[in-house]
Amino acid sequence: ALQCAPRRAPPAARAAPLTMVDDNPIGVGIIGAGRIGLVHLEALSSCPDARPVIISNPTLSKAKAAAETYPGMAWTSDDTEVINHPDVDAVWICSPSQFHAEQITAAANAGKDIFCEKPIATDLAETIKAVNLCRAKGVKLMTALQRRFDPNFSRVKRSIAEGTIGETIVVKLCSRDPAPPPLKYVQGGGGIFKDMAIHDLDMARFLMASEPVAVLASGSCQVSPEISALEGPEAFDTANVMVRFANGKDAIIDVCRQAPYGYDQRAEVLGTKGMMMTDNMHPSTARILSDKFCGHADMPYDFFMSRYIAAYEAETVAFIDSIESKADAPVTGEDGVIALAMAIAAGLSAKEQRWVKLSEVLPALDGSMEGGPRLRKRDRLSAFLRSLGGARTSEPEPIPA
Repeated sequence: ALQCAPRRAPPAARAAPLTMVDDNPIGVGIIGAGRIGLVHLEALSSCPDARPVIISNPTLSKAKAAAETYPGMAWTSDDTEVINHPDVDAVWICSPSQFHAEQITAAANAGKDIFCEKPIATDLAETIKAVNLCRAKGVKLMTALQRRFDPNFSRVKRSIAEGTIGETIVVKLCSRDPAPPPLKYVQGGGGIFKDMAIHDLDMARFLMASEPVAVLASGSCQVSPEISALEGPEAFDTANVMVRFANGKDAIIDVCRQAPYGYDQRAEVLGTKGMMMTDNMHPSTARILSDKFCGHADMPYDFFMSRYIAAYEAETVAFIDSIESKADAPVTGEDGVIALAMAIAAGLSAKEQRWVKLSEVLPALDGSMEGGPRLRKRDRLSAFLRSLGGARTSEPEPIPA
């Protein structure tokens, strides 16, 4: 049943300076009170134009604990109570991946704008159906690919666009978690390409500013023997991916579920005039130099919750702004579809040990989008979605030699 935390004044120590805020902030309902749900709740609470209204979780105590941090916020174990709450204008879907499509469908039918953690769905056909439904219902659907909003990656993107390092030659991305997730997280999540590398695949496309045409990937189980018996990419904790883009350039990605030295998130772009790279972020800039050690005093941030806090806040503001201004979502359903198609192609490549064309997975990515008329984003998205009707669901044909 729906329950609500008592309204009370925040402690004086947390009082914020007087600022002008929207008298009618966007009411937000959050589905999922796990670690990512709490990250988004914190980001929403810092956005002056958003108001967290209600949060749900199958384990009610988790939803209650989250809601009680924010006076007046309601909690429930039923996600439909979040979607149908009269004060909710937008729904943040932070549940396990296998529930995303069903919850997007319910929210779209309720006329609520939707922010969905990646992936939109674990199945491509379901993803396309969800994106098309949101378009038909006239609601926004934003795919949560927060790294696009990270100050480090966005700075690299800006330099590429400004021509600072010349024409891009190759993009390299590294993503390594500090420790493997529990077995329950991996099971049913679609595997390492969908639940982890999808961020890097999207970042490669974002930095390259070109559409992917083919993928070559490999995967193995190196650090988590408990997942080795799972099916397909769910059995991988380590993977390497090469993405070929329509502009003839490549991106090289390596991911691993364990890095004992901390959360490893780096990017490197080589251009014709130079090279640009990002380094890992640390809690401080302090360094130790002694006869025993020279280096950072602190290890890199321990995980995405601390490493990407600025990105989560920025993407929250960007989506809330798009709702208020009636603009397109800053990361669209199209972006979510293509990122998932890249992840599926990587999984197929690792299984069959060959290059996989993206057109085998999604015929719209046959290169025809590259170099076409420069349409408004919404028109381009409409044209893209109309082209998805031919997406294959059967076993793809092998690429001719």
